[in-house]
Amino acid sequence: MNILDSLATQAASITAIRRDIHAHPELCFEEKRTADVIAAKLTEWGIPIHRGLGTTGVVGVVKNGTSNRAVGLRADMDALPMQEFNTFKHASTHKGKMHACGHDGHVAMLLAAAQHFARNRNFDGTVYLIFQPAEEGGGGAREMIKDGLFDKFPMEAVFGMHNWPGAPVGTFAVSAGPVMASSNEFKITIRGKGAHAAMPQNGIDPVPIACEIVQACQLIVSRNKKPIDAGVISVTMIHTGEATNVVPDSAELQGTVRTFTVEVLDMIERRMKQVAEHVCAAHDATCEFEFHRNYPPTINSEKEAAFSREVLASIVGADNVLRQEPTMGAEDFAYMLQARPGAYCFISNGDGGHREMGHGEGPCMLHNPSYDFNDELIPLGATYWVKLAESWLAKGRA
Repeated sequence: MNILDSLATQAASITAIRRDIHAHPELCFEEKRTADVIAAKLTEWGIPIHRGLGTTGVVGVVKNGTSNRAVGLRADMDALPMQEFNTFKHASTHKGKMHACGHDGHVAMLLAAAQHFARNRNFDGTVYLIFQPAEEGGGGAREMIKDGLFDKFPMEAVFGMHNWPGAPVGTFAVSAGPVMASSNEFKITIRGKGAHAAMPQNGIDPVPIACEIVQACQLIVSRNKKPIDAGVISVTMIHTGEATNVVPDSAELQGTVRTFTVEVLDMIERRMKQVAEHVCAAHDATCEFEFHRNYPPTINSEKEAAFSREVLASIVGADNVLRQEPTMGAEDFAYMLQARPGAYCFISNGDGGHREMGHGEGPCMLHNPSYDFNDELIPLGATYWVKLAESWLAKGRA
């Protein structure tokens, strides 16, 4: 691996910062301490900062030369509302909060790159260091954009990176097109008529109606969309009834919908509403249909994905830059890719063997209470950020 010497040298100090952030996790839009740590380090290194975009966001500005060209590098910084199972020294000190997705490591990799940029400005232009809050459900990227991220910090392209457990350290993955799905939630409330369970003819039972809707929704996936188009409808909650001998008045279905295109999402939402309303009408019931679109699909632009792949190959070799298999997970970096060209890549986090004594019994997977970021990635990920920015500002787009 072609890791920059300066990044290898400073790895221990950045690792200490990463572990400090891991020990003090903060949930979406609450990342004040984390933002303070980031801001203090950037200021210490002589990098001007701007704070407050998206509530707790931090943007560092590294300029050199006379070019007006600019590129953005983004790291998310929020934690998850989970209880950590690990008991090693840097385990969470906040009950019910944990860096179980590696955002502490994402911050560390970008901070390592920032320290290098402060000392070695081998580019002509501007590098914007974007530390984003609230990726885990809060839409922090959307909020930073609303607060003027791309107006105040004009950039040609924006790039993101996420760690990915399971694959060996030293491998990356990036591809053009959809790499993560849209994330959407629905709630269907079925209004029937309560009755004694021994005399169901006196009521309108919402329970079998709910079951019929669940089954019918799966036909949308198998019969209304093209087989080559991805889409998932998952009913994950059914709430109804309070007693075994009472037909309830209502039933509630909740769940998620995931797609890689807005067109498929539009169709699924429309058909789900039709199915719910007509099934209920067929049984003399009524329903309330709610559908909330959260994150759009994360779609890498072709030129920027190819550029990212080229940079990664220069670091770890072309054979270690894999094609990213799209995942039905969601990521709010999608909002940034809607506003600017860019690419979102994945850096492999290993199989969990890096974890110290005191880690939990579970695997080192994302959103797992036994997860921990692999600090070996800090100089490697930072090297990618540095070479990406330097190469982009040197070559740019055709």
